[in-house]
Amino acid sequence: MDLKERIIAESLKLFSLKGFLSTSIQDIMETAHTSKGGLYNHFKSKEVLLSAVLGEARKIWRENNLAGLDQIENPIEKLKMLLENYRDRYLKDTTKLPGGCIFVTLSVELDDQRPHLTQEINRGFAGLKGMINDFLDQGKSAGDLRDDVDTKAVTEMIFSIILGAAVIYGVEKGSSGADNSINAVIRYIEGLVV
Repeated sequence: MDLKERIIAESLKLFSLKGFLSTSIQDIMETAHTSKGGLYNHFKSKEVLLSAVLGEARKIWRENNLAGLDQIENPIEKLKMLLENYRDRYLKDTTKLPGGCIFVTLSVELDDQRPHLTQEINRGFAGLKGMINDFLDQGKSAGDLRDDVDTKAVTEMIFSIILGAAVIYGVEKGSSGADNSINAVIRYIEGLVV
């Protein structure tokens, strides 16, 4: 791992644990074992570093949450696998994300303080909602879901539970409450299947 990669990886951990605003340049330099010159040689500002960190966080999100989905044809089963991956792989990835879901942490922290920085995060949230809604719409079109299922409402509920599970995981510093939330939504989805 070169210095730039190390700065991104260590900043990702710090932002996940402490947030962006509470992480100092000094914190980053110490954990990445670099000087101010070494840091600013790669990133002209902390906000530029944040953009690189979010890029890495999105990569980790995709690797953890989308694992195995391409092997499944049924869209409802894909949705369930996405939720299982989120529960078992993403939330519990304490090596790369020791503080839990960085997107939830940063969106809450930055929304009032630096709203321009949350635009990228909000686009990601919109993408996730779109993916969930697509799976549900495809399942309904294929006749796998009951006719009375309001896919938009169910999408909002699932998305809210995903965010809530991340918060619960961060607060509890353990997986029991988050696991219960994700398990409950999976059972709910199973109850919508024809």
